[in-house]
Amino acid sequence: MKISNDSRASGVFEQVECEIEADIYMMKKKMHRYPPSLNALEERYTVPRYVAIGPYHHHRVHLRKAEKVKHAAAIRCVRQSGHLLEELFSAVASFCRHFDKDVMAGMGDDDFRHMMFFDACFLVQYMLMQSGIQIDRSLRGLLGPNRIDIRHDVMLLENQLPWEVVETVMMFRSVHLEAFIYKYMRGYLQDRKFPKETVPPALNKDNKPPHLLGLLRYYRVGRTSDTISTTVKPKNRTPISVSAIELAKIGITLKANKTMNLIDMGLKHKWTLFAELSVAPLDLDRDRASYLVNMVALELCTVKSFSKAPVEDSVVCSYLLLLAMLVNREEDVQELRARGLLKGRLTNEEALHFFTSFQSLRFGPCYNRVMRGIEIYKENRRMQTKLYAFCYNNKKIIAAVLTAIGVLVGIIGTLLSIKKSF
Repeated sequence: MKISNDSRASGVFEQVECEIEADIYMMKKKMHRYPPSLNALEERYTVPRYVAIGPYHHHRVHLRKAEKVKHAAAIRCVRQSGHLLEELFSAVASFCRHFDKDVMAGMGDDDFRHMMFFDACFLVQYMLMQSGIQIDRSLRGLLGPNRIDIRHDVMLLENQLPWEVVETVMMFRSVHLEAFIYKYMRGYLQDRKFPKETVPPALNKDNKPPHLLGLLRYYRVGRTSDTISTTVKPKNRTPISVSAIELAKIGITLKANKTMNLIDMGLKHKWTLFAELSVAPLDLDRDRASYLVNMVALELCTVKSFSKAPVEDSVVCSYLLLLAMLVNREEDVQELRARGLLKGRLTNEEALHFFTSFQSLRFGPCYNRVMRGIEIYKENRRMQTKLYAFCYNNKKIIAAVLTAIGVLVGIIGTLLSIKKSF
């Protein structure tokens, strides 16, 4: 491509090139908007209920009551820090480049810095409360009754604040991050208690999250030392669709993993005929559905190519897509419940509607590995799976026949014993 020597044309090209490079560099740190592929999301997954964090929802009328609470949180932060207000405020630098320019166009620098400062103080006080630290009684009285709505709001993709800003305030009012992450994660996707060996989680100081949603996603996904092998591939390369009932018919049982990490999904062979598909359990209600949706949105925004990125970068998409592939009917949802993979307040019909709406997500390496494993299992055990499917489909008849045989054997035994008595 040749560009004329015209300085104006060259300048325009250089500016565009710089902006593109800046956008690529900021892809992981930017406060993203929901991707076009998720534009049909319901508002309960995207709109805050109580508090606006950052500029994207700052204009909503129903969120204005929380602004006074933010001011109260800022006052407590300053008093507890032992520093002057000017010191804390001046430490919060401008992070305009983290947000879309069209949103920032109508906001002055001073208004923006005030918003960032109050929002960061609010998040720090909320994190202190969630980590078990006693905060000011009056502030707890404001945050406590609204904690469920706040928990929902701070997990929305478009309701985030750059983590550098929150860290800046935490330099003056420290938060025990390990305690916060553990206590916060306990009810993040499951009601169950975590294994004792995971208490408290090891804080990875090398992890630089873009915001609070990114921080909690990192620890909820988990890490793995396994590499996704692509050496063994099924003969049939067509993407397969399997349901929970179909897997049961061919001898693959579903099991909730013990780690509860989303990344720990996979197929394990059990004896010679059977296999076990291990997946993280899920207690599904409307808020946890929202957490999943927003973590998926974050992955779709920040990862250009799932196949070229680290495995961990697309785990939530793989997890949700796998669950979506397992349910085609309400009977499949019930099978997930029976196997301990699914609990929660949503009805089978509501859960089915939620999962099936995400069957068009991008394929991640974890999902592809599970699908390949299932297809290889089917190819290597064609006769066994047909036999198992026959037994599964006719299990009622087989049970009735076995029961009849048992009764018949009992009758014959009784007659023989009567005959011997004569």
